Amino acid sequence: MEARDLELLEKYLPQDLELKTLWDEHIIYKKKLEKLESKIVRTPSEDKTLKEIKKQKLEGKTRLHGILDRYRNAEG
Repeated sequence: MEARDLELLEKYLPQDLELKTLWDEHIIYKKKLEKLESKIVRTPSEDKTLKEIKKQKLEGKTRLHGILDRYRNAEG
């Protein structure tokens, strides 16, 4: 994430429940991905899970950036 996005997160996380939820989910997905991607050999089930987590993380990040864009525009 860019420095400006991190500043906005720091400023608005305490007061925006949706933003906080999306950020928390983003961190959880990131940790799960790191764990799965660190495996040298994955089962087909793990590969499927990896793809699903990547999709969920991307969807959440898109929503997260939408909220940050609103705050960025409101601040001018």
